[in-house]
Amino acid sequence: MQLMDTLRQEGVRDERVLDAMSKVPRHLFLDKAFEEWAYQNVAFPIGCAQTISQPLTVATQTSLLDIRKGDKVLEVGTGSGYQACVLFLLGAKVYSIERQSGLYEKTDQLLRELGFGLIRTFLGDGYAGLPRFAPFDKILVTAGATALPDNLLSQLAIGGHLVIPIGDEDSQTMWRFTRLENGEIRSETFGQFKFVPFLKGIQ
Repeated sequence: MQLMDTLRQEGVRDERVLDAMSKVPRHLFLDKAFEEWAYQNVAFPIGCAQTISQPLTVATQTSLLDIRKGDKVLEVGTGSGYQACVLFLLGAKVYSIERQSGLYEKTDQLLRELGFGLIRTFLGDGYAGLPRFAPFDKILVTAGATALPDNLLSQLAIGGHLVIPIGDEDSQTMWRFTRLENGEIRSETFGQFKFVPFLKGIQ
């Protein structure tokens, strides 16, 4: 697929991630007005002031998580459901939380229709995470935060990764936090990105 070749040219090296992305029909997660551009490396609006991320962003965040079969993964910001499907195809047990009730209902139904009903979706405040299902092996935040949410970090298992963009509304730095065996947190950064803001509460 041309999109996967484009992502390779952009520096994506994880073939497992590219293979999973190639198996998810991205056009089904977009408004029909954008379908013909679905396989370009572009973000699109999906309603409720949210977007489906640029494929390069999906590939980058997913690669940083280093998903292993059976990993329990918390995705904060279900959005269109596309990212959750990529994680699922990599063998993750996906728990995904969305704060926009209209988007949550639409995406929950779509995932079931597409055969991804094993992805567990929740309507809730992403800042709170899902403490009753914690700890998680991997946590992915798909919106730009102004700071690292302590609630999410506390739900990360030993050896786990939390990938989150942090910054202001114009640009965010991609961070990966890893909980080490001794309980300490290692942090790394991976370039600049632009996301919709990470907001509290439910709408």
